[in-house]
Amino acid sequence: MLTSGQTAPPFQLPDLNGTEHSLDQLLREGPILVALFKTSCPTCQLTFPYLDRLAKSKSLRVVGISQDDASTTRAFNQKFGVHFPTLLDAKGYPASNAFGIEFVPSLFVIEPSGEISHAGHGWSKTEMQALGDRAGVQVFRAGDASPEWKSG
Repeated sequence: MLTSGQTAPPFQLPDLNGTEHSLDQLLREGPILVALFKTSCPTCQLTFPYLDRLAKSKSLRVVGISQDDASTTRAFNQKFGVHFPTLLDAKGYPASNAFGIEFVPSLFVIEPSGEISHAGHGWSKTEMQALGDRAGVQVFRAGDASPEWKSG
């Protein structure tokens, strides 16, 4: 898996409506958090509602990359309240493979220069809080029942 300090691999992937998006295009508006996931993954199901809260940031945009088809991904987004842009990794998972991921979810913060400034996988409450702090967003709310850590 790629780590902090490395350059993110270029990609061009369709969104749920079939419109292509490249990493270069996405980075023109500032840093992004790329979240690679599979809809059947329980840890992804835990993580994505919190990523949706993080996506309310004006300083760090969140982009999901699903390893599933458009229909399954739309159903996942609806069920788990995901409103941020979601791209589809083509059959064979070229983006997932280029990032070298072995587990989902895998999260990468990519700076406008293309450098990865954060890389992680699974669920970490501490990591999510740090991402929220960076983005200036309160990720956790009173009454949230989330584990400290959960593998992907």
